[in-house]
Amino acid sequence: MTVLRAARALDLPDWMIFSGAVYQKVLNHLTGRPQDYGLKDYDLAYFDASDLSWEAEDRVIRRAAAELPPPLDQLVEVRNQARVHLWFESRFGEPYSPLSCSTEALERFVSTTNAVGVRLEADDRLTLSAPFGLEDLFSLRLRPNPHRPSEGFRRKVSGVLARWPELQVADAD
Repeated sequence: MTVLRAARALDLPDWMIFSGAVYQKVLNHLTGRPQDYGLKDYDLAYFDASDLSWEAEDRVIRRAAAELPPPLDQLVEVRNQARVHLWFESRFGEPYSPLSCSTEALERFVSTTNAVGVRLEADDRLTLSAPFGLEDLFSLRLRPNPHRPSEGFRRKVSGVLARWPELQVADAD
């Protein structure tokens, strides 16, 4: 909740905390591990198509680091989802068409289990986004995204199983 409150205070457009910052906390709870076990950072996504330059995103990254309390200033990784298509292929070797919002990014995660995001609204309600549902996550099952190539999934599986060996790997349906 500390991360969500801090992220909300930044007032970024179409923001959410997603990926490991959400699914790893659930896995830790379900497997009896400490809350922050295996967590390397908090992914803070936002969507701002008004300026796709690295300089604009870097200004937001620096602002977040300045406004977030320690140690969150070093643990929150901020990324503008409107510009992911500009660098994704060179980093991961597969094409990535432009997104229309932050939630759409979840549909492209390599595993259905990881595709979970949450936002803390102004009235303290949580908005959860999980385009593939939550069954795989709560069933401790890793399933590949049926819309993505499997190489990224294979890389993800080895890292996740090293930390949570009780997870089962499922084939795409």
